[in-house]
Amino acid sequence: MDGRTRLGMELEQNVGGTDRLVRTVLAVALTIVAVDALKNRRYSVVIGAGLGALGFGFNATTCFCGLNNALDIDTTEQ
Repeated sequence: MDGRTRLGMELEQNVGGTDRLVRTVLAVALTIVAVDALKNRRYSVVIGAGLGALGFGFNATTCFCGLNNALDIDTTEQ
């Protein structure tokens, strides 16, 4: 069983190349923003930046994006 089928559904890769790199950088940047906001007790920013970091991190790690899937966008060949 590979990592894409653990949830009982096939996550066909649709993120690759530069798109994946940009999502990784955004995940790291939003994590830094969330940690800084946590230090300053700005909890709404922590939640927003944290959720964004999780989303972009998921996309970069699994090479799958639900929005790309819905819009029929595939950047794996780029």
